[in-house]
Amino acid sequence: MSEKPSVLFVCVHNAGRSQMAAAWLSHLAGDRVEVRSAGSDPGGNVNPAAVEAMREVGIDISAEVPKMLTVDAVRESDVCITMGCGDTCPVFPGKRYLDWQLEDPAGRGVEAVRPIRDEIKKLVEGLIAEIAPEKPEATA
Repeated sequence: MSEKPSVLFVCVHNAGRSQMAAAWLSHLAGDRVEVRSAGSDPGGNVNPAAVEAMREVGIDISAEVPKMLTVDAVRESDVCITMGCGDTCPVFPGKRYLDWQLEDPAGRGVEAVRPIRDEIKKLVEGLIAEIAPEKPEATA
């Protein structure tokens, strides 16, 4: 894995789970990780319930736009995470592939999206501990 690991989150529409996961990773890991998200059939906009659920925890994803999954996005990522949606990524040697089994927030209200948001946060925290733990401050 490179000095600064890169992670790609993939779900079909890139409108809910993958957007929340990318936002959590950016928020919690800061510049220690390069973050991407994409979908095999991107939606027109990010799920409004996902936007609201993330807003509740102080993270604004309202300006995000669903993006098309490309071979280059996979090639440039160290870790590729699908979101339990049957999507597959092109396979390249040396990449790590994970599938997080998560409920689909599509068509659901914010009440139903909150537990998905919270589960994604726990998964992202575990990922950060593995690939980009905070380095202890050097003591003088």
